[in-house]
Amino acid sequence: MIYRLLALNIDGTLLRSNGRLEPSTREAVQYVQNKGVYVTLVTSRHFQMAKKLAKVLKINNLLVTHSGAFVSDKVDRSLYENRISEEKTFNLVQVLETFDCNVRIVHERFSLGNRKKVSSSILGKTLLSPKDPLFYPVQFVESLGENLRDEPLAAPKLDVYFSEAESCLEAENVLTNAFEGITVKVKNPSMLEITAKGVSKENGLRLLGQHLGIAQEEMVAIGDAEDDMNMIELAGLGVAMGNAPNAVKKAADWITRSNDDQGVAYMVKEHFRKQHRIEFLDKLKVDR
Repeated sequence: MIYRLLALNIDGTLLRSNGRLEPSTREAVQYVQNKGVYVTLVTSRHFQMAKKLAKVLKINNLLVTHSGAFVSDKVDRSLYENRISEEKTFNLVQVLETFDCNVRIVHERFSLGNRKKVSSSILGKTLLSPKDPLFYPVQFVESLGENLRDEPLAAPKLDVYFSEAESCLEAENVLTNAFEGITVKVKNPSMLEITAKGVSKENGLRLLGQHLGIAQEEMVAIGDAEDDMNMIELAGLGVAMGNAPNAVKKAADWITRSNDDQGVAYMVKEHFRKQHRIEFLDKLKVDR
C-alpha cells in the first residue's frame, strides 16, 4: 500500500508533555514531505495555533482544526466549516452560565470567555497559554450571554470548564436533552467540548481526503486521545502513541513510542523509509 497522506494530532502526539516540539519530530515531518506525502494537522485546538505550528514544521497544507469544525489553510477562507448557529450559541451560553463554569467560545479569529470564577487549576486552562499565539486575541467578559445578545456569533466550538466533575456531568445531561443538532463530549472529568452535530476529527479528515482525491486506505493517522480513535480507525494505517489509553491502542494498527520518547519521529522513519517518493511510484504506474 502506498500512503499519500499523514494526519497528526498535536497535543500528546506532536508535542511533548511540556508543550515543546522535538527537533527530531520536525525533521521527520520534513522527511516524509520530501517523499511527496501530504501532511496535515488534525486537532481540537483553534486554527491560529495549528497554523503557527504548521509554519514551524514547514507544512503549507489544509489543516483540520476545532475538532473538525474548521478545515482550512487560511483564516479568511475554508474548505469546510460547520458552526453552531448564532441562536443556538446564545441559548447554549444562557444555559451554561447557570452553572459554576468558565465558557470559552473558540473561534478561528479569537477566543471569547466569561469571567466566572472556578477553581484556580481549571481557570488556568481558560487563560492565554504559551500554546496560544500572541496574535490570537483572547477576551473575557462578565456575561457571555449579554455580549452575544449585542453581538451574535456562530461558534465553531465551545470549551466549558467546571470546578466539579458532578456539575460537568449534570451540564452534559441537560444540554444533550435540551438541544438538538449539537454534540457534547466530556473531554475530561471537568471539561465539556460542544460542537455542531457531525463535527469530528475523522469527518474533517474524510472531507480533506475527498478534496485531495486521497482514499482512506492511503492515509496514516497518528493520535493519542479518545477523540483520535475514530480517525485512527478510519485511516488505512492507524497509529496510537505509547502514551495513549488502552482503548486507543486497541483501535490502532501500530503502536509507537510515547510523545516524550520521539514517538512520531520513530514511526515516520521506521515506516516511510520503506516507501519511495510518491512521484516515482506514480511514474511507475504510468510506465506499466
